[in-house]
Amino acid sequence: MAVATSPHQGIVTLDLEGVMIPEIWIAVAESTGIPELRRTTRDEPNYDLLMKSRIEILNQHDLTMSRIESVIAELSPMDGAIDFLDALRERTQVIILSDTFEQFGRPFMRQLHWPTLFCHRLIVENDRIVDFELRQADQKRLAVEAFKGLNYRVAAAGDSYNDTAMLAAADAGFLFHAPDNIKKEFPQFPALETYDDLFKHLTSALGV
Repeated sequence: MAVATSPHQGIVTLDLEGVMIPEIWIAVAESTGIPELRRTTRDEPNYDLLMKSRIEILNQHDLTMSRIESVIAELSPMDGAIDFLDALRERTQVIILSDTFEQFGRPFMRQLHWPTLFCHRLIVENDRIVDFELRQADQKRLAVEAFKGLNYRVAAAGDSYNDTAMLAAADAGFLFHAPDNIKKEFPQFPALETYDDLFKHLTSALGV
């Protein structure tokens, strides 16, 4: 007997930093006393420019990968993030789309109960970050478009400039914990502040 199915299965795509975990570069800036590292994708829409400037700053201050890893080891997901993600994954598929790097994101995936993470990779030589390798330019938008091409309905959430193309490509896009400048510049995306509200909007958008 054929089973009736919805014409579109649902999938959620989420940003990582600022949505599920603290901003790693801000934590590094606070730990090392290097204020220039506080600049993130909330401030700079050009990701390539941002990363090149970060690597230059690391070199200027002789900051090693090991030192950054020691900062990451002290961080935990944001309050409520684990319960939110667990509950969401009981209702629908979830993919983390992040412009972080495998070396930065991996410690958090264990804490978040191993969701799928699409991100980039750092090139490290002799304990120094010398370059970075994008998995794919504009990967968040392209991933959402690929999921839609596979007949998924996509609901997305993020907080920064580099999330807005993903939100626009999704069937439903939401800002979460976004700074005022992002909210003002992108008023077309509902701005949410609590995991309860985000859960309700995402599941409602997908009908799950």
